Amino acid sequence: MGFTSNILLLATALFLGMLLAMELGRRIGIAMLARNQETTAQGTGATEGAVFGLLGLLIAFTFSGAASRFEGRRHLIADETNAIGTAYLRVDLLAAEAQPPMRELFRHYLDGRIAFYASLADPTAAPAMHAASTALQGKIWTGGVAAIQQPGAASDAGLLFLPALNEMIDITTTQLVALANHPPRVIFVQLALLGLVAALISGYGMAGNKGRSWLHCVVFALMISLTLFLVMDLEYPRRGLIQVDAVDAPLIELRASMQ
Repeated sequence: MGFTSNILLLATALFLGMLLAMELGRRIGIAMLARNQETTAQGTGATEGAVFGLLGLLIAFTFSGAASRFEGRRHLIADETNAIGTAYLRVDLLAAEAQPPMRELFRHYLDGRIAFYASLADPTAAPAMHAASTALQGKIWTGGVAAIQQPGAASDAGLLFLPALNEMIDITTTQLVALANHPPRVIFVQLALLGLVAALISGYGMAGNKGRSWLHCVVFALMISLTLFLVMDLEYPRRGLIQVDAVDAPLIELRASMQ
């Protein structure tokens, strides 16, 4: 079962669970009303406000964090493109005979980075792609250190080329950390539990009505479930419905310019 199917299943389970919780809360309220007409009307406002306020606050922080991390990952692609492009341009500082093999390594490396991002939808393939890119980084660095010492290299090749290589390599670690940066799963569990508790309280508050307001029940449960689905999809781009594949365009364009 794919990632989208899994989170859709979780969102559907939450939706149905909230509907059941509202019905359970309503029946509890009806039973209590039958015993004491004033029981459900007194002292519930503060509790309801606290639960719904906490639910709204948790949703806001979780969604904001997911959106922020999503944008951060997109910006890192642009930063990596600039780092690779700068290092590639500074190959001109090397001796003429060292430039063709170095440029070929850069082309293979960029192909590997593009393949790595394309493989993120498959958690089993991504580590192998990353390992291949890391191996190429080692070859580029070793070749660069040797090339700046060859006759014909610019006098300041070491001062300009190696720092550019270092930045190109370092940003892959930053990118890897960003891809793995997610809130603890207990946050999502707490969000789901709060949704169920809020649904229970909502149903309890509807006990005084003669009939069920299915429109309110369904809309409330649907919005909370969809929000949780969206947050989880934002947290794991490339694996769900929300994609950042278009952000890879600068990498692809840079690769085209290296022909």
